[in-house]
Amino acid sequence: MALMRLGSKSEAFHREGQTWFCTTGLQSDINIEIGEMSFNLHKFPLLSRSGLLAKLIEENSGENGSTCVLKLDDIPGGAKAFELISKFCYGVKLELTALNVVYLRCAAEYLEMTEDYGEGNLIPQTEAFLNEVFGSWKDSLKALETCEEVVPYAEEIHIVSRCIDSLAMKACADPKLLNATLLGQNETNGVMVWNGISVATKPETLCNDWWFEDISLLNLPLFKRLILAIESKGMKPEIIAASLIHYANKYLPLMNNKQSSINDMNRVSFPSEADQKALLEEIVTLLPDKKGATSPKVLLRLLGNAVVLHASTSCRENLEKRIGAQLDEAVLVDLLIPNVGYSVETLYDIDCVQRILDHFMSLHQETTLSNSPCIVEEGQFLVGTDTITPVTMVASLVDGFLAEVAPDVNLKLSKFQLLAATIPDYARPLDDGLYRAIDVYLKAHPWLTDLEREQLCRLMNCQKLSLEASTHAAQNERLPLRVIVQVLFFEQLRLRTSISAWFFVSENLTNSQNHNGNLASPRKDVSCPEDCPQDHTMSVDMKEQISDSELEKECSNMNQEFQKLEKTKRKWKIFSKKFSFRQPCNSKKSCDLKEPESSTNGQQNHEDGDMPQ
Repeated sequence: MALMRLGSKSEAFHREGQTWFCTTGLQSDINIEIGEMSFNLHKFPLLSRSGLLAKLIEENSGENGSTCVLKLDDIPGGAKAFELISKFCYGVKLELTALNVVYLRCAAEYLEMTEDYGEGNLIPQTEAFLNEVFGSWKDSLKALETCEEVVPYAEEIHIVSRCIDSLAMKACADPKLLNATLLGQNETNGVMVWNGISVATKPETLCNDWWFEDISLLNLPLFKRLILAIESKGMKPEIIAASLIHYANKYLPLMNNKQSSINDMNRVSFPSEADQKALLEEIVTLLPDKKGATSPKVLLRLLGNAVVLHASTSCRENLEKRIGAQLDEAVLVDLLIPNVGYSVETLYDIDCVQRILDHFMSLHQETTLSNSPCIVEEGQFLVGTDTITPVTMVASLVDGFLAEVAPDVNLKLSKFQLLAATIPDYARPLDDGLYRAIDVYLKAHPWLTDLEREQLCRLMNCQKLSLEASTHAAQNERLPLRVIVQVLFFEQLRLRTSISAWFFVSENLTNSQNHNGNLASPRKDVSCPEDCPQDHTMSVDMKEQISDSELEKECSNMNQEFQKLEKTKRKWKIFSKKFSFRQPCNSKKSCDLKEPESSTNGQQNHEDGDMPQ
């Protein structure tokens, strides 16, 4: 730490209770009272150094040599500052350090201790020492901390601004260029002097966050000013954001995980809830606007604090918009924000997530795919260009969130539907995640009416279920009967499409062989040579086994069974025993049947992205 010694005389003061006495042998003729402390001194040493004291002594000198009494309750630094000033006026030894120079400089200004009242007076002495202090990071930081006690006076003579400017310049400097002297260490040529002993040292490489912990000791107003100064000098937004989060982690216990917060609360005295709220709101306003400067995980943690501390609406909206802009980078566990509102309905804050999702979608208004294919092979769904990737990631995140909140019996159907429907159909390559969430919701809400269950199931596209999900749905008694039949219908169409593809390949291979003179034997004597492709053999066998008339009969039976079930409303278990799919339709000759109105509407509505009415 920087140090300056003033005066040469030995100690000439002693204290008795709340009173200081000068032991020069002369009777004191002035008494200066500062708060509860009293100083019995002599007029001449004081008025010869201070313009203010000279005026006050002249105005308040008593008659017949009585003691002059002055009150200086407004002096910066109070009694501890005046004690050192008294020693300076008497020429007694004292030391200027980074911890006392600020209030001594302010007190000297207050007492008008300029060179007009003696060469080498306290104002020029403290100014010279301040310039030395500003050359060191540690000393500048300590001086700025002491400014908290005398802020109005320190502001008036620009000590605060000079400390901040000194610190900002050093924080923005290249860490590789910072030496030990700037950081407050006494080190030269690889040797550091410690308590008079020379110790060989190795230069350490500093990281960009080397100053985070040091400035976190400042109070919020000074911290804010320093951050703004560092930002104005070109510091990267990512580093600014990281320093703000470091500060928040130190004073907001809920920013850390639960276990560490409990341990910290046992050791550290955190600010009151009102102070935490003010700190959080200030941190949010200071966060850089650059997208990606702060991770969604940290933003969601700040939002959770804002909810618990009942932060202002503007603070929460700010965080929700920031999260919405990066929602595709979030993870499910951070999205589960506890609902601690005044009228708690659900365990998690559904409305907050809805607002975040709405903001994300407003920033990603992608062009919807013109016509998604009616039936495609599993895993072959188109997801558009790379620009849709963030929306697809958010779709998966939202489906996972819906599955987590679905067991909440207080979650209203309208909120569940709105959240799920916010994601466009093209953003989900498969609807397995949405189906799982719907199934969990149906299980937790068995009192839903048939109409409500059908409305809920319209959220998913039965055509976009995987084989595993389709198998589960076909046996799921919680689903409406129409949905189960539709799942089976699309699986039947998918199978027919696959068979058609096999037939197409088989015919091409046959035509190619006929063209090359390698035609196989007639169908009635079908035989495949050893080098014949396996797919070709399979397709030929299927052609022999599948009868168009049988398929027509099967499809007709399926329609009759469905109409019968609609009338009797039997359970699906009975229906599944009677119902069978022995042979799929041959793509070469489509089934010539008239499907019931509900089935036709179901296929047409599916093409529009909705479930049948």
